[in-house]
Amino acid sequence: MCTKIKNIASFIDHTLLKPEATEEDIQKLCRDAKEYGFAAVCVNPCYVQLVSQYLCSMSVNVCTVVGFPLGAHLTDVKVYEAQRAIDDGAREIDTVINIGALKSGNFELVYNEIKAVADICHEKDALLKVIIETALLLREEKIKACKLVSQANADFVKTSTGFGPGGATVDDVALIKKVLKSSSVSVKAAGGIRTYEDAVKMIQAGATRIGTSSGVKIVKEEKLKAKGT
Repeated sequence: MCTKIKNIASFIDHTLLKPEATEEDIQKLCRDAKEYGFAAVCVNPCYVQLVSQYLCSMSVNVCTVVGFPLGAHLTDVKVYEAQRAIDDGAREIDTVINIGALKSGNFELVYNEIKAVADICHEKDALLKVIIETALLLREEKIKACKLVSQANADFVKTSTGFGPGGATVDDVALIKKVLKSSSVSVKAAGGIRTYEDAVKMIQAGATRIGTSSGVKIVKEEKLKAKGT
């Protein structure tokens, strides 16, 4: 039995990134965020303006994705995506690294790209979370990716897009947290987190944000456990 986490909603980025998501779906996502008090709503860039308008008087942050889901966009395209999203109202950006470049040993490209996106985010008072897609990396590559994220002054390492061959694991979150222990970079666990116990295990391993499309279910499970049912 896992230990309870107080107010788990405050850890959750309530997420809907499916390509078939409609405006009605996005509006419901926002209503859920208002009702349950999630940390952020994470949507595709085309919905950032809509979500920003809907949540304008709320403490829920607007988050979107850049270079998503493959990470294979050119650096200047990722920078433009981030700038446009922030101008549209996003306060948090989740960008995917160039996975092929990392695996090729082209660490300078990976660093420069993260730094370029981080700079535009911080210039505009937005957070940057960097998705490293752990399921595609060897242990040594995960460690190197985390070090590059820290050196480039991003705010979070995020485990997964949710569109890769695997999602977050407790072991990966613990490894990322260990690598980042001497830095100010935080950990976001995402991909395959569908239950309260899943979320708590990730938080206990070191995550301070949880990306999930099951936020409402997780919060309801928390409330049931609080009642002892």
